[in-house]
Amino acid sequence: MKNKYKKLRLILGDQLNRNHSWFQEKDSSILHVLMEVKTETDYVWHHIQKACAFFAAMEDFAKTLNADGFDTIYLKLDDEDNQQSFSKNIIHLIKKFEIEVFQYQMPDEYRLDQELNGLCDGLTITYKCFDTEHFYTSRNELGDFFAGKKSLLMESFYRAMRLKHNILINNGDDPEGDKWNFDTENRKKLPKGHKPNAPLLFDNDVRKPHQRLVAAKIRTIGSIEPEYLQWPINRKQSLGLLDYFCKNCLHLFGTFQDAMHTDEWSLYHSRLSFSMNTKIISPMEVVKAAITFWRNNKKTVALNQVEGFVRQILGWREYMRGVYWMKMPEFENLNYFNHTEKLPDWYWTGKTDMNCLKHSINQSLNYAYAHHIQRLMVTGNFALLAGINPDEVDFWYLSIYIDAIQWVEITNTRGMSQYADGGIVGSKPYTASANYINKMSNYCEHCKYDKNDKIGENSCPFNSLYWNFHDQHREKLQRNPRLSMVYRLWDKMNPELKSKVLSRADYYLKNLETL
Repeated sequence: MKNKYKKLRLILGDQLNRNHSWFQEKDSSILHVLMEVKTETDYVWHHIQKACAFFAAMEDFAKTLNADGFDTIYLKLDDEDNQQSFSKNIIHLIKKFEIEVFQYQMPDEYRLDQELNGLCDGLTITYKCFDTEHFYTSRNELGDFFAGKKSLLMESFYRAMRLKHNILINNGDDPEGDKWNFDTENRKKLPKGHKPNAPLLFDNDVRKPHQRLVAAKIRTIGSIEPEYLQWPINRKQSLGLLDYFCKNCLHLFGTFQDAMHTDEWSLYHSRLSFSMNTKIISPMEVVKAAITFWRNNKKTVALNQVEGFVRQILGWREYMRGVYWMKMPEFENLNYFNHTEKLPDWYWTGKTDMNCLKHSINQSLNYAYAHHIQRLMVTGNFALLAGINPDEVDFWYLSIYIDAIQWVEITNTRGMSQYADGGIVGSKPYTASANYINKMSNYCEHCKYDKNDKIGENSCPFNSLYWNFHDQHREKLQRNPRLSMVYRLWDKMNPELKSKVLSRADYYLKNLETL
């Protein structure tokens, strides 16, 4: 009997978009395939919740497609026919089903783009690549926007996208509230006694994918209760989380988006990044839902709350993707400060006496999640001040967070966090002493280290490392206008005190593992 399938369509684990045009009409001659492969489980040490969430979401999507009449096969990690790579599995399936046409959607990771381009170059059948139909922008739109310009200023790109897509725009070209950016209103510390609304969590049973990962001896990090994965794994759950965010968190999202607290891991954040990065839901519907809720509830939700949320999605998310495709593959090798140190082992265990790092890392290990300030100004800030090799920092961030896919991870990490790109993404290195961490959190309370001390035995390592970093890299940074005040303060510091600060920093740098 002749095989009925003519076309084979590959769906990657971050392409779970039920609204894609592929699924507008049924065609019995098309076979869809999703697959768990070791090339994806092994390139970093994924958080166990991240690996289970991807597998569970993929399998749920395959079941949904089959139930909706789209013939789909799901290759599991332990299937006998699994060749453990996309290319090998595709070649095997083409032969098995006598496929005449291979189709796939544009990968969002450079390495997969290269792999599938190479696969197609070697095929003897017809192939075609489709857009993912997910983002506001095309791969090259940011590069075209900044063509001929010296800097890639996110704010100018964000404003252009607001205008192009008519988002939070009044009549004509004026922004809602006559301001484009309300960031100055969104930097509040959580007041004492303030209790945020509890996060919406799910009870997804992922024991089967967890067992497959364990049986295959896949190296992972973090913890999980396999019968209670708290992250959404399908469209219904993701839309439920979006609705919950609008009704219970949006009203204070902007105000406390930078806040950190030892008793709160979710605060007012949406935690929709996994759902969006796997394309279960789109940035357009997320932004639309938030703006619609704001328009209907202006008495309880101020403009700064929704604008801050929109900026993270339409601004930073699209911007970071654009930088990625504009600067890869060179971007992943940039090391502006020539940092070479190894990441301390306690980044993988959370066993450090620095309370801010201990809490941020343990939260990440327990939930596969930390919000942007914990990533940028605690774990990232310390790694930069300590001179950690950005390769090691990238590996850690790509491993530990449930939403970490390279296109969004590396531009935030190697770019914004580590300034290893020399200023492509950020206008200055994002460094801070204990003063900032204390300003935005309660982490400094009950810490072994003194936030007010720069030179003592128990002085906060952030303080001396902060000044040491700027002293060490003065030649590269002193002409940065945003750092002029830093160097004026450093130059005015008593020479004896400066010497003691650098000596204390040197001690900490030589004893990173014991901090």
